[in-house]
Amino acid sequence: MGYDASDGVPALRLAADTRTECVRDFYTIAPFPNYPPGDSIDWLRARAERSRFARLLEAAIPADARIVEVGCGTGQMSLYLARGGRTVIGADLCRASLLLARSAAQRLGIEGVGFVETDLTRPGLQHGAFDVVYCSGVLHHTPDPRAAFRAVAPLARPGGLIFLGLYNAVARLPHRLRRATARLTRECWIPGDPVLRERAAEPARREAWLRDQYRHPEEHRHTLGEVRRWFDENGVRYLRSFPSAQFGDAGAPLDSDESDGWWLEDWLAQLGWMRSLGAEGGLFISVGRRAA
Repeated sequence: MGYDASDGVPALRLAADTRTECVRDFYTIAPFPNYPPGDSIDWLRARAERSRFARLLEAAIPADARIVEVGCGTGQMSLYLARGGRTVIGADLCRASLLLARSAAQRLGIEGVGFVETDLTRPGLQHGAFDVVYCSGVLHHTPDPRAAFRAVAPLARPGGLIFLGLYNAVARLPHRLRRATARLTRECWIPGDPVLRERAAEPARREAWLRDQYRHPEEHRHTLGEVRRWFDENGVRYLRSFPSAQFGDAGAPLDSDESDGWWLEDWLAQLGWMRSLGAEGGLFISVGRRAA
């Protein structure tokens, strides 16, 4: 069966349920996170490397890895990781976002990266083809995140790494209070959002953040315990979280093992994340390795 790729982005997406199509339409109007005027490869890397997670992620991925970013949006992480001998595929259900990503790759002269239009529940990509599966900020916008992970996990080769980013049920609480205030005031007053302050002079990117964080039609929140169960169900060995759920383990590599933690430590860590992650929405990362 053939597919269209006339604009350089293969169209592998199949018709989906109404809720998934609603999310696709949502991002078509305002692709997220978008690019500022006058961007450059130096801007891209400097912006990413403000995040300790991005620096640790870069260090954890081999120079010749095959990577798929599932739910890549406008592709900033895919472009950041596409260096050295790596091959990166960015996959998303929103064609408007992918066209922005491809345009940025061409504009910035970044090679070794390609983009495909597909639904993560039926990704149209070969199972076991990737050394790294990176899927952050995506599954919690699907109708059934647990089932979505079941479709994404097999893309990693045996022994490959999986990075899964989700809204944390506890750390998301400060944001939910801000969102309630925003709705009550019709977005005239949104206290304590550092991203909105940062983007005050960039109307398009500010609007994209507002839509993604305050008007999204589909959102779920999850705990570390849930993710551990998802990993077990899909033959993925849980390694660690970022931020770490273990006391005194803040600087450890992302591919190192903290799986000897216990439930009370998990919950205490998640309570602490309200302070460390709450300002920007409560997104946490879980890292696993697919069973050999």
